[in-house]
Amino acid sequence: MPRDLTYTRNIGIMAHIDAGKTTTTERILFYTGVNRRLGETHDGSATMDWMVQEQERGITITSAATTTFWHFKDKPYKVNIIDTPGHVDFTVEVERSLRVLDGAIALFCAVGGVEPQSETVWRQADKYKVPRISFINKMDRAGADFFAVVEKISKRLGMNAIPLQIPIGEEEEFKGIVDLITNKAFVWEDSTLGTSFVEVPMPDELVETVLEYRTKLVEGCAEESEELLEKFILDPTSISEEEMITIIRKATIDRRITPVLCGSAFKNKGIQALLDAVVKYLPSPLDVEAIEGIHPKTEQPIIRKADASEPFAALAFKIANDPYVGRLCFFRVYSGSLASGSYVFNASTGKKERISRILQMHANKQNPIERIEAGDIGAAVGFKNIHTGDSLCDEKHPVILESMSFPEPVISVAVEPKTQADLDKLNAALQKLSEEDPTFVVKTDPDSGQTIISGMGELHLEILVDRLKREFNVEANQGAPQVAYKEAITSVVTHREVYKKQTGGRGKFADIQFEIGPADEGVTGLQFIDEVKGGNIPKEYIPAIQKGFRAAMQNGVKAGFPVESIKVRLLDGSYHSVDSDALSFELAAKIAFRNSCKKASTVLLEPIMKLEVLTPEEYLGDVSGDLNRRRGQMNSVSARTNLQVINAMVPLSEMFGYVTSLRTLTSGRATSTMEFSHFQEVPKGISDDLIFKLYGIKV
Repeated sequence: MPRDLTYTRNIGIMAHIDAGKTTTTERILFYTGVNRRLGETHDGSATMDWMVQEQERGITITSAATTTFWHFKDKPYKVNIIDTPGHVDFTVEVERSLRVLDGAIALFCAVGGVEPQSETVWRQADKYKVPRISFINKMDRAGADFFAVVEKISKRLGMNAIPLQIPIGEEEEFKGIVDLITNKAFVWEDSTLGTSFVEVPMPDELVETVLEYRTKLVEGCAEESEELLEKFILDPTSISEEEMITIIRKATIDRRITPVLCGSAFKNKGIQALLDAVVKYLPSPLDVEAIEGIHPKTEQPIIRKADASEPFAALAFKIANDPYVGRLCFFRVYSGSLASGSYVFNASTGKKERISRILQMHANKQNPIERIEAGDIGAAVGFKNIHTGDSLCDEKHPVILESMSFPEPVISVAVEPKTQADLDKLNAALQKLSEEDPTFVVKTDPDSGQTIISGMGELHLEILVDRLKREFNVEANQGAPQVAYKEAITSVVTHREVYKKQTGGRGKFADIQFEIGPADEGVTGLQFIDEVKGGNIPKEYIPAIQKGFRAAMQNGVKAGFPVESIKVRLLDGSYHSVDSDALSFELAAKIAFRNSCKKASTVLLEPIMKLEVLTPEEYLGDVSGDLNRRRGQMNSVSARTNLQVINAMVPLSEMFGYVTSLRTLTSGRATSTMEFSHFQEVPKGISDDLIFKLYGIKV
């Protein structure tokens, strides 16, 4: 019998670094009975942080999946959870997790509030239309302010944040909550590790606050339905708890509100209420829109409903290399079912693959299962050729689901094995790591022959080099970090390129006339417009011209960096009935790109990082002066409890080793977080210096 998907929840936990995601997940595992003891990130005993590097550093690096059950009103709810990293260098883990989840818990620190990475993950969840409930964690910390964080969620994230709880006490005095739906106050019993809580009389100092927020909540619910509005007008107390829950659930799933709860995961407070909220307000696979894909041959749209009786359709969202079972593919099943030992069709590669085993994951522990059905998340062993974002389906009913988009790397280093004997091992290890992580790119420099690895930040590459040593036994030397610059064309030029080659017998001929310039706003890559009239260039050669321009964009003319975007309008040309072929036109486009770019104005672009620094006030001048020396542009300085918060935009090339410098400047008392913001033109003097350093050419 297919199980009832009403009782399934696929959720993720997302937040800024250090908001308490892994601690919250550990408490969920404890209260649902999966773990017998509490795991902690600070002593390396957290179940979900299973990698050695995670345990050593106390941070989450890779998203970990687990399955647990929570009983609510005597019904067992199956909850598939993905714990995601908070550090911006591992943003790919958040991106691919949100792509396959139905709902999420957004965690906020009661002191820090909405921090830079909170905004990034919130935007990622918006992109994939994921409903969220918000949990304000660390209510026991000095400087905790529940209402200030609620206000920041509404203002900075543009989401209607609706408190469903009011905290009883803050900082060290935090001991319980008032539930605004039941209008009752509860206090946790510390002796039971927060497992049990007791109802207490409403504290006098909270009566007015509770009345204000409960009235807003009831009025909001009444406005959602004409029937409830009539009831509310006749008698404001007549709206029942069940009616309120139904309305809040609908508004959450429609992403019009985010219900807000509070607690302290580390002090074991508020997690059971959070689990109840997951069940009550976040969607089951049946509540979200049916997944849409396209037929690989006809390109007609196809809908797949969350139903075990539909044809099988799943999305591979993560690839991992396990030392014992080999390549592990994590996938979300959207429709149908898959049995262990059966075949599956990879619509993205066009190949059939046999699944030798299906596993239910609990962090890095694997539990074999016989079959997996619609609405579930699992892992499979047996794939020979699989990539992140591939669509898996029934061969008779093929479908390609929308894949994922990933940010491009912003930093590169050269690596080489310490011994020549390890060269093959290094290449094999790098290939495996790049299979796992789409933001990790490996390439060979055509001029020097060096192996260049690129990623999202210094920490990202540091972890990957560490994994080379520990997991693959490859000792590698690495060069100084290099910024991933890009090039751009700033003016429009018209150019004609005639390509002729005669070597006896059949020659090569292609003639193209085109206009080249900056792409339209918001367009990346090649924007190609064919305006050739009268068949002057046969239609079959147009894709070859497009291919030639696209390939040439990998190496710009100014300094050999990739060109991010261009617009090419193909105006005219000619061909030879014997000597012209697709290759001639492709080569003509490559040569034409280089020659036309020399005529157009080209500039270098550099990655600009969004930086937030938290520093005690006495160091504000030193930190600001240091950022000015690094070509930083200060956006704002604001106060947060007893610290000053600096928001700035700084070029990545100036930020290597910044954490160490900041510690030195502030005696180790300041902290910073940094994430990629955008590409910006490099000032001419710095651009000229860079080209001189690279090629010894004075511009």
